[in-house]
Parts: sequence; C-alpha cells; structure tokens
Amino acid sequence: MPQLISVKPKSMSDQVSSGDVTTIEASDLAAQLTQGTRPNLLLLQVTSAEVFTSAHLPGAQLVTPADLVCGVPPASGRLPERDQLEQLFSRIGYSGDADIVVYDDEGGGWAGRLAWTLDIIGHNSWTYLNGGMHAWAAAGLAFEQGNPPNAPTSVSLSIDTAPIAEIEDVLRCIEDPTQAIWDVRSLEEYLGQRQAAARVGHIPGAVNWDWMHLKDAGNDMRLSEGILAQLTSMEIADKSIITHCQTHHRSGLSYMVGRLLGLNIRAYHGSWSEWGNREDTPIEI
Repeated sequence: MPQLISVKPKSMSDQVSSGDVTTIEASDLAAQLTQGTRPNLLLLQVTSAEVFTSAHLPGAQLVTPADLVCGVPPASGRLPERDQLEQLFSRIGYSGDADIVVYDDEGGGWAGRLAWTLDIIGHNSWTYLNGGMHAWAAAGLAFEQGNPPNAPTSVSLSIDTAPIAEIEDVLRCIEDPTQAIWDVRSLEEYLGQRQAAARVGHIPGAVNWDWMHLKDAGNDMRLSEGILAQLTSMEIADKSIITHCQTHHRSGLSYMVGRLLGLNIRAYHGSWSEWGNREDTPIEI
C-alpha cells in the first residue's frame, strides 16, 4: 500500500503532534534484525501471554491487550490510569529514544491500540509491522519461544490528550460539518441489528466502514489497498475524524491507518460501550 509509507500528519492545531510513522515489511525487518542496523529497537508484540510464550519475534517484548485498557465496565476499553501505563512501559524497558515497532497476531487492531497509546505518551514516531505475525510466518521467518529476559526502566510519563476523544468531543462533532465520525463496527451493529450494549444503533451522522476492510486476509493480513480512496469517497478524508468501535480495539486499526495516511484523526476511547450504555446520548437506528 504505497500511500502508507513514511507519511507525516497534516499540520493542525488539534491534531496529534507531528512524528514519523511508517510501515515495514517482514522481510525488511528480519534483515534489520540480522544486521543490527536498529540499535535502539524496541519490538513490541501485542498478544496474549500464551501466544507470546509459544511464538514471538526475536527480541520482542510482550504487551497484553489488558495492559492497554482500564478494564472497568461498562466502558472497559478506556485508557488506563497513568500509573498503570508507567508500570507497563517500565516493564518493557521503554525509553524516550526507543525505536519502536508494533505488531500483533490479528492484522493490526491491538497494534493500532498500542500506537494510539504511544501517541498519548508523546512517543509519536513508530513503525507498524505490516501484517504482523501472519506476514512474518508467511515469509518463512522463525519465531522464538519462551519468555525472554527484559531490562525494566524507570518511567515517568506525561499524557497528551490530543489523540483522545471524549463524549463532549463527539457531541460537538455531530454538529460540525468540518468533522466526521467513523464507526468501524460491523454493519449489523451500526444498524442496531446486533446488540452489545443497553441501547443499539449508531451515533447520529456517523459513517460506517467495518475495520475488516482495512486488512487483507488474502495477503497475510497486510493493510488493504485503496483505503485512502475509500475514505475520500466517503467524504471524511479531509475532515477532522473521530473513530470508534465497541471498546476502541477495532478502532485501534482505523486510528493507526489514519495516522499512517496523514489524516487528522482521534479515537473515542469510551466507544459504543460507553455511548450505548448511557441514557443521555443521542442515537440513530
């Protein structure tokens, strides 16, 4: 996907701070690991601990999905408290000059959630391993097993709220023609035909394009072709976008894709689990 290589976001005052974000192919990353050309590399795999123990890239550190969410219902996918994030980044050996590559085992949802989290802590230069573990395996590259040692660091984080959308931001977005809401849930959830909260439907004015369209199952879960063209046809590519799903897991991928395309994008981390479980939020069916 050519338009996803080494792009920088547009300069907008309410946008994530400028930073180099890019993708890398499995074969290129493998060569860099062999040659040792990225001395500050911090390779982060977002999977369950069980998956990590059975298979991870050489030198990778584990981030579990639970590390990235608050876990408090009903909006269990909201950002964790800062001390939880500091514990996570300390455990994986984070430093401000780390050269971070993120990936997962599903085609980018959890990797994107981690990329969003990196933007929030001000580490807004990162790389996505295109296709993650699927692409690595398809290239015939070896995984390691077990739990490698790590070297914890002392971490003190500052939180940048620019990548975060809250209910108040979404309410303003509904009435603002320069903004757009991108709902990446399934069409059935969007139409209210599938229930995952007390109320069904969608945020008024939201456009729906399922996150599954963003990754190509026929190409080892790499990012799909033509995403920018589709978003342009939906008339949201040139707007300030708020993306969401049910718990800001699936919208981790749409957020990451938006960043890679240089779009002005935030993520509503409360997502439908918050919106659909309140009585005072407007809903369309």
